[in-house]
Amino acid sequence: MSQRGGPYGYGRWHAPSGKLDPGETLTAATAREANEETGVVVDPGHLRLVHTVHHHQGNDAPDRIGFFFEATTWENEPVNREPDKCLRLAWFAVHDLPEDLIPYPEAGLRAYLHGDTGITMHGWPHPARTTPETEPPGPGPSGFDRTERYFPAGKA
Repeated sequence: MSQRGGPYGYGRWHAPSGKLDPGETLTAATAREANEETGVVVDPGHLRLVHTVHHHQGNDAPDRIGFFFEATTWENEPVNREPDKCLRLAWFAVHDLPEDLIPYPEAGLRAYLHGDTGITMHGWPHPARTTPETEPPGPGPSGFDRTERYFPAGKA
């Protein structure tokens, strides 16, 4: 994990991450960011999407979508290649994560560790539940099942 040294989350922990370049695939961007930030070389074909977080920051800040990947193989040991943005890198055991994780990556990491391969809606206002009395079950106008629109099966 990287301890952030920039304005977003200064001093808190996050997984190496970044933004897509124009025309870049998600897996290519993930491999590029891993290399730029840590020197680790990952073949995009050896990345497996394990969770997604749609994070609402509030305060008119842009929302974020975080895609969490597992690298099945890689080359090199991580080194801090961006000391102007990262205070340090460290490995943590899954049962001993730091307490000062940035909240939305923490949500994605913990969901992955609990075997949830779906999506986490983090920081969003809690939508009102629909009930059979207020909305009939079954597909709604968008084609989604109304009972699972906001609460996937097993998550309500």
